[in-house]
Amino acid sequence: HSHKTTGVEASHFIVEDRLSTKPNPRNHGANWNGRGGRGSGRSGPSSHLGPRAAGSHEPPLCFRVKNNMVGAVIGRGGSKINDLQRLTNTKIQIISGDPEAEVKIFGSLDMKEKAKAAIETLIKKQESYKLESNVDNAASQSPVGRDLSTTNIAREHQPLLDWDQIKAKATEWEKRKWTTLPPIKKNFYIESKATNSMSEVQVENWRKENFNIVCDDLKDGEKRRIPNPTCNFEDAFQDYLELMKNITEAGFKHPTPIQSQAWPIVLQGIDLIGVAQTGTGKTLAFLLPGFIHLDSQPISREERNGPGMLVLTPTRELALQVEAECSKYSYKGLKSVCIYGGGNREKQIQDISKGVDIIIATPGRLNDLQMNNLVNLRSITFLVLDEADKMLDLGFEPQIMKILLDVRPDRQTVMTSATWPAAVRRLANSYLKEPMIVYVGTLDLVAVNTVKQNIIVTTETEKRALFQEFLESMSPNDKVIAFVSRKVIADDLSSDLCIQGIPVQSLHGNKEQFDREQALEDFKTGKVKILIATDLASRGLDVNDITYVYNYDFPRNIEEYVHRIGRTGRAGKTGTSITLITQHDSKIADELIKILQRANQNVPEDLVKMAEQYKLYQQKRGAGRRSRKSGEKSQGFY
Repeated sequence: HSHKTTGVEASHFIVEDRLSTKPNPRNHGANWNGRGGRGSGRSGPSSHLGPRAAGSHEPPLCFRVKNNMVGAVIGRGGSKINDLQRLTNTKIQIISGDPEAEVKIFGSLDMKEKAKAAIETLIKKQESYKLESNVDNAASQSPVGRDLSTTNIAREHQPLLDWDQIKAKATEWEKRKWTTLPPIKKNFYIESKATNSMSEVQVENWRKENFNIVCDDLKDGEKRRIPNPTCNFEDAFQDYLELMKNITEAGFKHPTPIQSQAWPIVLQGIDLIGVAQTGTGKTLAFLLPGFIHLDSQPISREERNGPGMLVLTPTRELALQVEAECSKYSYKGLKSVCIYGGGNREKQIQDISKGVDIIIATPGRLNDLQMNNLVNLRSITFLVLDEADKMLDLGFEPQIMKILLDVRPDRQTVMTSATWPAAVRRLANSYLKEPMIVYVGTLDLVAVNTVKQNIIVTTETEKRALFQEFLESMSPNDKVIAFVSRKVIADDLSSDLCIQGIPVQSLHGNKEQFDREQALEDFKTGKVKILIATDLASRGLDVNDITYVYNYDFPRNIEEYVHRIGRTGRAGKTGTSITLITQHDSKIADELIKILQRANQNVPEDLVKMAEQYKLYQQKRGAGRRSRKSGEKSQGFY
């Protein structure tokens, strides 16, 4: 008769065992208290630990359900019953019995009826699902005693599946799915006289001078003309006065290269892939055209019945950063909400239910709300996959695929990435339609040229002393972010500095969301000048006055190295990176040398020796393997 606890967060339901009327010293009939622990064992609403439902003084509405349907009502981890109680402002009590469980609903009369109807709907869905499963299972199993030879003959005469017909039906169903949606308007670009008058030579020179921007049309067949860059804000947004006012108040003089080339493409309604280093202004490259897209649709925002813009980001910090930019450049009263794991789920659901225009989300939490029918994605017409390479690195591709199933296929899509590996190309090919690509610099990995890179070849035992020496040499105006490989090292270093009386904050995945936000706030405001972090902060950390990046531990790959040092030298300023590298990191030495050479940085002799020694080691290792294999073959042959 024992029950498992669900570990449900703040659930209000109680399950009680009535199969035995005898006293039980092990208290098998104890109530669930909604926090994964046992209650006092008392039944009835008086044992409820949560807030009382409205109208709970009225007698409960009671009815019975089959025991095998209780799980369908409660949901995984109590998600369904929690949402049901919240939406109906009731308290639901489920008391198990044999063969049926009793359901008691406490609350106002109309809300009790509403909750009962919702529970009956859940049960009907579960019963129909089980019926279909049973039919499928029965059809796939051979009855006992059937002549197997007859069965084999019957199988041989079964018609083959007509895959063309199946595909045609799937296409037809897909069309029906989206027929009721309103039309989309995508093209809002009016080319200025100054932009239109640029000659081909002027455009080519501008692209070379601005970090060698390269553009291409990925459409099959006849290629489209790549628009000329908008060298000034007025060239892109001269007809949008409120947007121009916000840009002027922000104090920007000229758009960044990626913005200049991306805006005329996105404003025309063309899908875009933007490949550029961190800190190059990719966020505004998609946000400002997105604002115009949302406000200029043929159907009003009130009639849309859901958000119109979705920005998917890999980390909470980047999601919060994009949300801050939305608020900073607010346009026509557009409302945005930030959805991420670790935040208050109930508050996020409430914010969405109040009505929003823009959702900025991490894939995990948004997929959770999507699967529980708590967010409408059918109304999305402008989609952004921000830092796509990082989302794939973190394993979010399954969630992204599920999310995009509910986003209309004729949307406009923008994808940004700092690198262009095969996995990102495959993602772009799946979810973008006839896009253009703009990349700043080269598709080979290049570090920002505003950062002076210093490499120190050392040993693990010397790292602590070198870091201490650096901290002692810092000036009062310096601000440093130190990257480490593991959470325990971040805590260890920050504890040592606190003991010395040096103000410091640390940032890693094991910290609570409040502590993470507090650490970032203290670092941004200058309350602390030292932030020790894992690669959690290598992207999405927009602090313009970081003077140093200190790589205490070398990252797991060269891409993360580029992202790390990109935290300094931002917004037109210069910065310095210091990287400690040991023999353990020798396999990455050759790639690091290439990065330094591309950025015209000094390459230490010790680093060159390390790379040569690793190559020699690899050659010897390969030769040894080949000799062992040939020896094994010879022995086997004779």
